[in-house]
Amino acid sequence: MITLFRRKHQLWLRITFMSFSVNDPWVKNRLYEFSKIEFRHLKWLAQSLYENTVAYDYERDPKFSIESDSFFSLVHTAMNEIKALHLLYENSPLCERMKHDENYILTTLHSYLEKLTLDEPITAFNRERHWPDALLSESETDALTLFLFEELYKEYELIMIYFYRQIRATTPAQVTYFQDLMDESHFHLRSFGEMMAKMGILALPRTLHPRTYEITDMEKFLRGGIVEEENAKEECRKLSSSIRDEKLSSFFEFINFQESYHIEIMKKLLGEKYD
Repeated sequence: MITLFRRKHQLWLRITFMSFSVNDPWVKNRLYEFSKIEFRHLKWLAQSLYENTVAYDYERDPKFSIESDSFFSLVHTAMNEIKALHLLYENSPLCERMKHDENYILTTLHSYLEKLTLDEPITAFNRERHWPDALLSESETDALTLFLFEELYKEYELIMIYFYRQIRATTPAQVTYFQDLMDESHFHLRSFGEMMAKMGILALPRTLHPRTYEITDMEKFLRGGIVEEENAKEECRKLSSSIRDEKLSSFFEFINFQESYHIEIMKKLLGEKYD
């Protein structure tokens, strides 16, 4: 089962980052909807494993990659990964649900291959570091690049921590608060991932060590998280003030104020009791 969980984790990442990398807006949105389905699968699978006292982790295959130079290549890789995953499914209601969902995903992906105009070159991984929507100076480009790499990893890390803790929640309030935080981080991950794709610098976040999410002192983690959110707000403020493009500056101000409410949610979580 640990292999199944790891493969599902990778499939969620693959479809998520595929959605970031493609240009066609309809396909992009459809793929992101599929990635949300895969994340639900991952949550249900984690719940099942936890209830049956089966350990799992967030390790990935060292050779796992989401990079390609064409859309059809990305589609073929995803389809092959789904088909291989189905060989690991057991005879259970959960596996039946996952398989039926993915059969529809396979049908949709196959339909993309029949539309030759969709086989666009993928520029999300070309490392050009060019922001197409405004003329940025070298220093602005450097600041934006550094921010996006750091924040993409942070949002992925937070999603997986909140995910791990929600599975182990002991009160309905905890379930709600961790879901709110996950939803916010999913939005940020998508925003930053799509910006990185536009700049040609899209990349997978690094793998998480179990110490990152196997938290034994939740109060210490939450208090540290509040400090990190304050630091994130400061980084957003710095970036907003250092970039002259009005749209970019406005976006980072928007993110800054979202971080403020994250702090309030974490303060609420401080009042909860944990096993």
